[in-house]
Amino acid sequence: MSIYDFQATSILGEVIPLSRYRGKVLLIVNTASQCSYSRQFADLQQLYEHKKEQGFEVLGFPCNQFNEKEPGNSAEIVEVCKTKHGVTFPLFEKTEVIGSSAHPLFEYLTQMAPFQGFDIRTKEGQWMDHFLRDKHPHIYAGNGVKWNFSKFLIDRRGQVSGRFETTMEPMDIEPVIESLLHKQT
Repeated sequence: MSIYDFQATSILGEVIPLSRYRGKVLLIVNTASQCSYSRQFADLQQLYEHKKEQGFEVLGFPCNQFNEKEPGNSAEIVEVCKTKHGVTFPLFEKTEVIGSSAHPLFEYLTQMAPFQGFDIRTKEGQWMDHFLRDKHPHIYAGNGVKWNFSKFLIDRRGQVSGRFETTMEPMDIEPVIESLLHKQT
C-alpha cells in the first residue's frame, strides 16, 4: 500500500487520485490559515517554488479541528491562502485529520509514521508538549495528528518517509527533502 491508493478532493471540488503525484517527493501538510503557525506557509511556498522543477510538491489540507483556526469555506480559504500567504501549491478541501471522521489518508499517514513526541530541547517544542498535555490530552494521546502544520514527507514511490510535527519549521527539513529528491528509486 502507498499514498497512491488514496484520493482526495481539491479545494475546487475535483476528486484527485493521489497517484497523479506518482514519482514525486511530496510534503503533505494539514494547514490552517488563521493559526499562529500559518507563518509556515511562507517557507512551504518557498520550498515548493525552488524544488517543484526537481519533482517536489506540497499538498495542503486545510483543517479546522485544532482551535477552529480554519473556519471559512473553500472560497474564503483560497482567498486567504493566496492573498495573505502567497500560496500557489495545491490545496484540498477542508479535511478532518483526527477522530472518527478522519480522512483515510491521514489515518494511513499516522499509522505509517507514528507520533514520536515534540522536540522538547526547543522552547517551542516544550511549549507545545505542555500545551497539548494540559489542555488537549485527548489529542496528545496516540499517534494521530497533534496540531496544525503537521508535515508528512513522502518519497517518490509513495511511501511515508518521515513525520515532522508542528514545531518543526519547513526549512529545517529541507535537507531531508533534498536527499529524497536526489535518491534513485
